[in-house]
Amino acid sequence: MADLAFRINPNIILGPYTIARLGAQVHEWGSRYMVIMDPMLNEAQLAGQIMQSLIDRKIESFVFAELAEGPTTQVISRALGLAKEGHVHGIIAIGGEKAIQVGRAVAAYYNEVHDFYNFVDGALPTSNAIPCICIPTTYRSPFMFTQDIPIVDSRSHQLKFLRVQGGVCKLVLTDPNLMLTLTDNQKASLSIELISIAVEAYLSQKANFFSDMFVEKGLEILSYALDGSPTLDITTPAEVLLAQAGCMISLGAAASSVGIGTLLSLSIYSRYHKSKSLISSILLPFQLEDLTKFKLAKLDKLAHILRACPEESSGEDAAKQFTEYVRQKIAKSALPTRLKDLNLTIEQLSLPVEDIRAVNLINNLPRSMTTDDLFDFVKLAY
Repeated sequence: MADLAFRINPNIILGPYTIARLGAQVHEWGSRYMVIMDPMLNEAQLAGQIMQSLIDRKIESFVFAELAEGPTTQVISRALGLAKEGHVHGIIAIGGEKAIQVGRAVAAYYNEVHDFYNFVDGALPTSNAIPCICIPTTYRSPFMFTQDIPIVDSRSHQLKFLRVQGGVCKLVLTDPNLMLTLTDNQKASLSIELISIAVEAYLSQKANFFSDMFVEKGLEILSYALDGSPTLDITTPAEVLLAQAGCMISLGAAASSVGIGTLLSLSIYSRYHKSKSLISSILLPFQLEDLTKFKLAKLDKLAHILRACPEESSGEDAAKQFTEYVRQKIAKSALPTRLKDLNLTIEQLSLPVEDIRAVNLINNLPRSMTTDDLFDFVKLAY
């Protein structure tokens, strides 16, 4: 088992209507903030409600919502310049992974004097970060609790990872009401992606008792959200259960590592701007089939925790039923089942495979994989 070296830096507040207390929560870190916000919140008429909490506490703020390109180096550079011009005390990032990643990067490099692209190319920050408050509006944020930030290099459209200071994120505030705007299709693909992240963290070479604890409890809660509680004792609304499961599994992934599905989905997104959650959901059944060959006992345990197989099943039967459970979820939601359904050619997919070979996290996979192994895996899913 890998040595455990992990610290949970941010405070975590999770519950309905917690967004109404945003102004009171951020007051201790400053009185002027840049709010990096997913523009979808404005369309859902939630932006005004969020900003009112800051106005009521006399906290100055301005909004940056230019996130259509995603968490690219160009977007981060623009946001970083505006933050410095505004002389902000901190960053509030509200939205999905795009907003969270951009917000954390701006907070991390706000006090740096060197060009931002020095850090994209591998330099480490030497100055203190300013506080970042993260408010996720999707169920999964596997990097929110780590020092790694996945971004897209605008020069090459390649996946890059920034390594930032510890403790950039001071507070994670999760309000399930902000997730009610998700469509049924989005909820389905995000839920399957959450299962994928859980499997990757549980079977990673970096897995430990701490990460296993979070993943196991997170999957148990997720099973209640997806398939109902086995008893009448649990009456928590599904959106709250999904938020709880997402938080637990994200913590588990931070204490362990993500795997091939997450890395490939990030890399394909970076190159071709295809939905990361859809890619993860496509890849998950193929991951499970691959892992059955050498991680059977742990897959068996996860299948029972998720209630993806009957209690009496075990071994290969449980693993196969786990895979079939995922495929049925995909079919029920009419999600794509093959990478070719995303209008990508196999030749195009060779580039993202080569890109992730340069990512250090590739060393945390359950088994060693060469570029040829990775490409063979992609061909199976194509």
